[in-house]
Amino acid sequence: MAKFTVRKGGRYRATIKLTGLKRLAGNDTIAGIFRKVGFTQVKVEGDGGTRVAEGLWALEDASADIPPEVTKVTELDEAPIPTTRLASAKRKRG
Repeated sequence: MAKFTVRKGGRYRATIKLTGLKRLAGNDTIAGIFRKVGFTQVKVEGDGGTRVAEGLWALEDASADIPPEVTKVTELDEAPIPTTRLASAKRKRG
């Protein structure tokens, strides 16, 4: 099993592949699992067998084995893009 290190203050994205009955789990359930291990500001999107989770690691640096359901982990360089529009562009009249 591969190991991954999370760093305090880092934001991460994980691609999750679920099979069998696990595919029926709700995104809130998956987010709860991420919160249990120490992530905050967790957001999970997708349905069925493929989900994408993002979260902030606020604890001290830590290393752990990556579960087999997690197929990809990426450290994000920037703050996440909001899922709702905060402002709309105005059209110029001419």
